[in-house]
Amino acid sequence: MQSSRIMASMTLPSSSSIPSLHLGSNKLFFGLNRSYCRNESFKSYTIKCGVTKTKESPATKSSTVIREPHKYFDQVVITVRSGDGGHGAILGLPQQRAPKSQGKQPSREMSGKKTSFKRDFDGTLILPVGGCGGDVVIYADEGKDTLLEFHFKSRFNAKRGGNVDAMGVLTSRLGDGSMAPTLRIPVPVGTVVKRKRGKLLADLTLPGDEVLVARGGQGGISLLEAPEHRRKHLMNLTTNVMRDDSDKVLLHGQPGEEVSLELILRVVADVGLVGLPNAGKSTLLAAITHANPDIADYPFTTLMPNLGRLDGDPSLGAGIFTSEATLADLPGLIEGAHLGKGLGRNFLRHLRRTRMLVYVIDAASEDPLNDYRTVKEELRMYNPEYLERPYIVVLNKIDLPEAHDRISCLTEEISRIGSNELSNSQNTVQSISNEGVAADEERPEMKIEDKRDKMIEDYPCPLAVVGVSVQKGTRVNDMLKEIRAALKMCRTSDGALSSSTES
Repeated sequence: MQSSRIMASMTLPSSSSIPSLHLGSNKLFFGLNRSYCRNESFKSYTIKCGVTKTKESPATKSSTVIREPHKYFDQVVITVRSGDGGHGAILGLPQQRAPKSQGKQPSREMSGKKTSFKRDFDGTLILPVGGCGGDVVIYADEGKDTLLEFHFKSRFNAKRGGNVDAMGVLTSRLGDGSMAPTLRIPVPVGTVVKRKRGKLLADLTLPGDEVLVARGGQGGISLLEAPEHRRKHLMNLTTNVMRDDSDKVLLHGQPGEEVSLELILRVVADVGLVGLPNAGKSTLLAAITHANPDIADYPFTTLMPNLGRLDGDPSLGAGIFTSEATLADLPGLIEGAHLGKGLGRNFLRHLRRTRMLVYVIDAASEDPLNDYRTVKEELRMYNPEYLERPYIVVLNKIDLPEAHDRISCLTEEISRIGSNELSNSQNTVQSISNEGVAADEERPEMKIEDKRDKMIEDYPCPLAVVGVSVQKGTRVNDMLKEIRAALKMCRTSDGALSSSTES
């Protein structure tokens, strides 16, 4: 609700109170500027009114997250605080008492008993210190898929360190305060951790990757208290001697760090499936992997990216396990997705880590060629670097009569769109993987604008165009063969690029 201002002048008795109204979730406040008149029984007031909107309650936000999880699953702001350090103690040396003889010789045990303290290598006394506060670590966990849980709990506090357990006398049995355990927060693999409106901290792309985001406070030191005539002697044993009350500040442990962090999830996948709604992307993913996405005959069935694991190439023998790949099914794009229409803009950033793309086109639609151009144009307007990656085109639903009659002509027309010149696509993928870990808005806009001047025909043409019917299982093996061939080319290029970089 837009705030409004109301100015009015009125005359009220001096005993009038300031009014205040509550309008549902909004509040109407009145501010009075008082000016005195000659007549003391009346005073003139100028009333300033403003309508402000109260903050959304946590219960309302939670219900919104549950109702629309696709808007919140990949980005969240959390606050973490490391533990405070434990406190030290003020200690005194034990009194040395001579045993009373009373005409008897002191026992051997009494005469030989001496007080011993912990000492350093140079002979100085080692005084106990407070325990360190707990650190806060964020690590990548394969068992996590989304960031939704952080919208329900967005604050994490580590435990504080233990205090020195002392009764005021220094003994050899006196130990340091207990150290607080490290608070470990699991996030999905592929999460980018950065300070809120600040620098990048880490890109957790592999399981087990972790980053220290807040360090626990150091524990306070302990001080020896002694009469003034004994301080000079104690100074030879340790420098931690209390001189006056101002030294007591050294006993307190250091406070922990409090940091606001922004977590951004980018799906880690080798292959990205893109296309218009109802093109058959989810059906394709379910057919060639063990994924179980939602499949229906209405648009925008997929609201969040679905991941599936593609088995390795059986023709490689023992190398079958090294040729496995992860596929990501993204929600359907519509015209204007790069401007925020539909669901496209929220998910296009998940293509940043992919090695190659698979365009899934409904060959039985009214104009499949225009659908293909629409998808490529949306990718070009969002990030032209996506068009420089290796890709194949899958013409789905060729079992329908509308597609069967024009599949050969459509395949030839799509194959001609683009340039036959080999691009430096693998360098592009490598640079995005290494340097593109910050938010999308941090990429170099000058280079992006230069690449947007290029048309679709100026980018590389597809490596292959395959007509399939995923639902009927027609030519699915041919499609897998082309996908594995493109992935093999990507791995070969990555190996050559890494070897050239090392040399």
